[in-house]
Amino acid sequence: MVLAVMAAACGSAADDPPYAATLWPERPVVDLAFVVAPDLRSVTGTETVRFTPDLEVCELVFRAWPNTPTMARTGTSLTVTDAAVDPPGDTAPASPVVEAAGAPEGTPGTLVTVPLPRCVAPGTAVTARLGFRLVLGVDADERVATSPATGTAWFGSGHPLLAWERGRGWAREPAVPMYGESATSEAADTTVTVTAPEGLAVLGPGTAEPTESAVHRFRAPALRDVAVAVGRFDVLERDVDGVRLRLATPRTGTRVPPARWADALAAAMTAQTRLLGPFPYPELTVAITPGQSDGTEFPAALQFGDVPERGLRALVAHEVAHQWFYGLVGNDQSRDPWLDESFATAVEALTADGDYDADDVDPALVGRLGEPMTTWAADGGFRAYVDGVYDQGAAALLAGREADPEGFDRALRAYVGRRAQGIATLADVAEAFAGQPATLDALREAGAFSGAR
Repeated sequence: MVLAVMAAACGSAADDPPYAATLWPERPVVDLAFVVAPDLRSVTGTETVRFTPDLEVCELVFRAWPNTPTMARTGTSLTVTDAAVDPPGDTAPASPVVEAAGAPEGTPGTLVTVPLPRCVAPGTAVTARLGFRLVLGVDADERVATSPATGTAWFGSGHPLLAWERGRGWAREPAVPMYGESATSEAADTTVTVTAPEGLAVLGPGTAEPTESAVHRFRAPALRDVAVAVGRFDVLERDVDGVRLRLATPRTGTRVPPARWADALAAAMTAQTRLLGPFPYPELTVAITPGQSDGTEFPAALQFGDVPERGLRALVAHEVAHQWFYGLVGNDQSRDPWLDESFATAVEALTADGDYDADDVDPALVGRLGEPMTTWAADGGFRAYVDGVYDQGAAALLAGREADPEGFDRALRAYVGRRAQGIATLADVAEAFAGQPATLDALREAGAFSGAR
């Protein structure tokens, strides 16, 4: 089985990506163009989205995640400057309606609704064109920031993100005043063009295409989100079982040498491919971002702070695992945050010799695994969220695996294959592990399916 999995991973190509058979034929098509200012403190952008809904829609909904409370307080902001929509036979300017939806008072909102001239039926393509401006916080411990001292900048989720879930509709959950992802988006056929000052390295998700020196273009057939890094980076490239790894480190240096970073990333990618199946993308871009203190995941891209070597193996394993859980197998991160964080933490433990035990979870948090981000933010905050979701969920999954390791691993791989490129729900997990009663019992005890959605 492992040999077959590895052969599949090694045979991946940009025009025939892993899990190509699971791509939604009517998935959104997104064309993003970023122009980075010379001082790396702002970005102007345009976005074209061709969207074919599977339900009737009367508006398009985008999320402006750089306006969340944790990012807004660093000076980061995302503002939609103009918009137009094109239902079949009708092109017209649009007036976006922006709502706070959790954003601090006096800052741009996180919920951007673009009304359509008329409602459109399922299966009818709509094209939207948006202009926007992104301001990057200075030295922020966030996914969007700039570091003047190192001449680097990075921005993930730095554009209006189409917030659709097949079969459900628009995801409108509010942002929360706590670190943690809250996005919901379908995997989209994505093109990213970055115009940056000459002489700077530019890393984007997907396959780089030949362009002129100041313009950089990347293509990927299925991305839920986009992360870009620009600046005075050195770029190390390595082949990892047929996957192209690109690692960007500031030229000013890092606490862990680049080769050691690459070794840790390669080890995690190889071990997790053996456990889960083919690596989800032909390329993985990783940027060491000086302002951050931890790691942040994006499809086909990761950001890490300039962390010390202690704990590096577990941190890298956790973020690489997100390439499968959220990148490949999506979820509504606001409604069901455990569906990516618990699985990623369990895979971290299995591939980096970690250990999570239900007895170590705060008793006050036991049975609360299935709660949404809004509840965690209102009751306990980030530390409780980590204990109640990351640790408790991983402990439940690992406890279930102990009863039947081989059966658990088969069910896990089948779950990945079945829900690849989709947005998983609690019902999908229950179905995938129906033959693993110990796993389902442990998850129920942790409260994973409470108020099943």
